[in-house]
Amino acid sequence: MSELVLYGTRPGWETPDFSPFVIKLETWLRLAGVAYERQRGLPPQAPRGKVPYVLVDGQKLGDSQMIIEHLVQTRGVTLDEGMTPMERATARAVRRMLEEGTYFVALRTRWLEDDGWAIQYPAFSVMVPGFLAPLALPFIRSSVRKSAMAQGIGRYTRDEVMAMGVSDIEAVATILGDHRYLLGEAPRSVDATVFAFLWAIQGHPGKTPIHDAARAPKLVAYVERIKGQYFPLTAVVPS
Repeated sequence: MSELVLYGTRPGWETPDFSPFVIKLETWLRLAGVAYERQRGLPPQAPRGKVPYVLVDGQKLGDSQMIIEHLVQTRGVTLDEGMTPMERATARAVRRMLEEGTYFVALRTRWLEDDGWAIQYPAFSVMVPGFLAPLALPFIRSSVRKSAMAQGIGRYTRDEVMAMGVSDIEAVATILGDHRYLLGEAPRSVDATVFAFLWAIQGHPGKTPIHDAARAPKLVAYVERIKGQYFPLTAVVPS
């Protein structure tokens, strides 16, 4: 067994995992050249109750960003060396926008909008025993609805939510410009997050203004470029 085991869910919508945070962490490991083994995990088994989580150096760690920071400190990763203060600030702002803003937009559109739910239900039903799906998934949807109201994204109209998501994606496209990676010609840690969220949106079969924005030619080219270099083969998660 590898010294580091990454636990996620399962491939979905032409991506290695349903969770963009699992894709983020797996991408970062590949960008940083950190060897790992991929296994399927369950949130109740995770130290923070969510995927991804890892088993590393004999202990379980949760939260994709905290895992990355731990590995930077313990594995001597130099992926972000040489970045200017402005680049570091931009990277942090973009990462937080996607993880704390765009993520909840996607949550709202996938779980609470009827057209998103029509895609979400059959995709997620394969992860629970068939007889439980009609009970478990509506329960999860209800929980997501309550969380969305508490977080705030559930209090906006559909059009307002779509506008938020499109603005986030367009901000990423503006920063990317003509660069090969978000901040220049070399990959940085922030590219793991940007790539993961764009791939998750582009691969999803939804048809919304957010999907249209994410499928802009330069963003598709960015995703395909990273996929071609770091995900040349289809990721397979063991059963």
